[in-house]
Amino acid sequence: MEKKIEIIGLGAGDLDQLPLGIYKKLIHSREKIYVRTMDHPVIAALQDEGVMFASFDDVYQSKDQFANVYQEIADQLIDIAANSPVIYAVPGHPMLAEKTVQLLLEQKQAEVTIAGGKSYLDDLFTSLQIDPIDGFQFVDATSFKRNQLDYTHHIIFCQVYDQFVASNIKLALLEDLPADYPVTIIVAAGSKEEHLRTIPLEELDHRLSISNLTSVYIPPVAADYLHHTFNRLREVIATLRGPNGCPWDKKQTHETLRQYAIEEVYELIDAIDEQDDEGIIEELGDVLLQVMLHSQIGEDAGYFTIDDVIRSITNKMIHRHPHVFADKEAKTVADVNRNWDALKQAEKEGQRKSVLDGVPKSMSALTKAYHLQKQAGKVGFEWKSVGEVWDKLNEEINEVQAAIKQGNDNEIECEFGDVLFVLANISRYYKINPELALNRTNQKFTSRFSFIEQRLSEENKDIHDADLEEMDQYWNQAKRNE
Repeated sequence: MEKKIEIIGLGAGDLDQLPLGIYKKLIHSREKIYVRTMDHPVIAALQDEGVMFASFDDVYQSKDQFANVYQEIADQLIDIAANSPVIYAVPGHPMLAEKTVQLLLEQKQAEVTIAGGKSYLDDLFTSLQIDPIDGFQFVDATSFKRNQLDYTHHIIFCQVYDQFVASNIKLALLEDLPADYPVTIIVAAGSKEEHLRTIPLEELDHRLSISNLTSVYIPPVAADYLHHTFNRLREVIATLRGPNGCPWDKKQTHETLRQYAIEEVYELIDAIDEQDDEGIIEELGDVLLQVMLHSQIGEDAGYFTIDDVIRSITNKMIHRHPHVFADKEAKTVADVNRNWDALKQAEKEGQRKSVLDGVPKSMSALTKAYHLQKQAGKVGFEWKSVGEVWDKLNEEINEVQAAIKQGNDNEIECEFGDVLFVLANISRYYKINPELALNRTNQKFTSRFSFIEQRLSEENKDIHDADLEEMDQYWNQAKRNE
């Protein structure tokens, strides 16, 4: 015998809300009607008219995850249908926020038909006096992600079963909205038991009526509340570059912005070195601003948009992390680096004529020296041990000294460059970025020298009149203070 499951909807609450055909089907049934839960006003009314029900409320008690509950209900219905056709009734309309229905439709073991029912959305829109054409998002409160929410539209959370679910909604929304933002709780929309109450967001899980007929409404959010969101940032940058925007922003090109990209990265590095969290936030914002401005310039010219930029890096990260997004293994950082380099090389195959082509031309000379030797080392062109590199450094220092004795300025410059090049290579063996290392020393020198200036100023002395011995004394004091 073919398994058959017929699914009907019980409407939003009142018996009066049931379509006539659904009502007749229910009261004329001589078999038990299976329901996901007995917690629905229509069921009590239908029981008074002699309809027999069997629920799956016990499954909710035996499972700790909603997903497991829904799968268990679907599995049991399929098993029951093996003996006789089944009528399965759910709150509202079967095709609205009913995971068990979706699971039944996806399986192939039993034939499933949808008999209909009344959705509570019409009553909900009427109760809230909103028009969904303005933009509307219907969200399952038991399984949503914060980044899915579009605060510029009407948002309604359904299946707000209890305080725990309400608390999850509140905690997610408080990441984006102020504690006093008004939200509306709707119970049994369109029925005689309908009740609406608007409260501050922070009280959502304190004053919630526990019911499977409860929904929570979030009205559209003004732009002033969304300054932390990506779309709002994109709007601001587009406005700055728009017809009524800022003359400076409208004038910028990729070329004119180059200097700012370098400056902002260095300022970020300063904030990181100083362990200044607020500074890191600000400087990361300035770096992001450069990305957004370049992307808007590309969009204005019709060549690319920020979407292309994001798509590019997302595709790259997924492709270069097969140990995360695919089935390749990488148990150590070294494994990750090998996979990364191999994938990167495959991506650039045919585009680069040399192993060194991947090193940016505009890098600072010290960083470029580091990366040139790093790239060469990947194909085996490097010293067998760091001791040999130290020997090479001594050799280059001797050559500098010889050039100095000869008084050949051009040769001195060349040999001194060789010393710096070898030093950059040595740093690579110790996994130190020479640019960052030198930058730290620059900061250390600035701090100590500023201390000398401060102490001399406190003594009403001009630094130009101080001798080396006095300045060296304060230098050592600054060093001890560190």
